[in-house]
Amino acid sequence: MGKRTKTKYVHEGRYVAEVEVSLIEDETQWSPYLSLDDAYKLDDVRDALRQGDLNAAARYGRIYEMRPVAHQ
Repeated sequence: MGKRTKTKYVHEGRYVAEVEVSLIEDETQWSPYLSLDDAYKLDDVRDALRQGDLNAAARYGRIYEMRPVAHQ
């Protein structure tokens, strides 16, 4: 069983969070998969972004604001 780090992006509204998680790799059919703690971390980030609590979301990674650059 091994682990590797992966960057996941959580998009909610006009914000995106860049969060580092560990993927667990083994010989099962489910591989690679997230640990329960990392899955909860992504849920917490999504909830914080939904509520507009950028400080709480920023505890887990970088936060970006998405905005349109061109309008047709």
